[in-house]
Amino acid sequence: MDKNFKGSGTGVAIVTPFHRQRNINFTSLGNIVEHVIKGGVDYIVCLGTTSEVVTLTLQEQMAVLDCMIDLVDKRVPIVLGMGGNNTSELVDRISKTDLTDVSALLSVTPYYNKPTQKGIYEHFKAISEASSVPIILYNVPGRTSSNISADTCLQLANDFSNIIGIKEASGNFAQCMEIISKKPKHFQVISGEDALTMPLMSVGMTGVISVTANAYPKAVSTMVNYCLKGDFKKARDIHYRLLPFTNAIFEEGNPAGIKAALELLQLSQGYLRLPLVKISKPLSYRIETIINELSI
Repeated sequence: MDKNFKGSGTGVAIVTPFHRQRNINFTSLGNIVEHVIKGGVDYIVCLGTTSEVVTLTLQEQMAVLDCMIDLVDKRVPIVLGMGGNNTSELVDRISKTDLTDVSALLSVTPYYNKPTQKGIYEHFKAISEASSVPIILYNVPGRTSSNISADTCLQLANDFSNIIGIKEASGNFAQCMEIISKKPKHFQVISGEDALTMPLMSVGMTGVISVTANAYPKAVSTMVNYCLKGDFKKARDIHYRLLPFTNAIFEEGNPAGIKAALELLQLSQGYLRLPLVKISKPLSYRIETIINELSI
């Protein structure tokens, strides 16, 4: 565990590669991990949304985490996705998981239940009290139908020192800027949307948890580092060169698009578990064209 982990810079939400039979392809997982570490990412997110974690059994999840720990070998921090909509079950799972080699948890807002802001606060309070490692909140109302308001986020950030940041994927610039302008010093606001990372960093975000970086880790890391240095002219150049690729891989859902791209880049195969299916052939051809024309 990296005790100095802050959550700034470039994190990458790693896919879970599958064989044709839909069992986990650990060889391809190794290929992707080496690719992103060589590309200069600052940390890896294991078992996030992009990993199709909701289709993995608990045994498979632990196998992926154990494999990831071995593959990474302490070269970069590992952030572990642990979220859910059953607070007591999640707290129990956190307390029983060996987090020795994990630098932080990434925990999504409860989905489907549609809790009030008070319920969201109490949910993350319980997680904070149960966790032995820092916590990054994950706000993605497009998936959860549950938004962490700026007020709730700031209350959590101020009340619990081990809640160190939020991955903000609401797309709501006003909400993001309110958090950024009022947050405590220890708290990081992290982009959860690749297409918005550069403009969001221009108003004070400190990095990204990226899907695009599975394919182009060096480009994303370079762009983020330029933003952190305040060189938005150079960052903007990379942003616009990557944008057609980023938009395309999300067009028919994540991680179907990035898995298709990784197959085209010969890093893994594009298999998904139901209810997700492969992207359409026209989109696949378009992504291939973008990759062939992308000089980055």
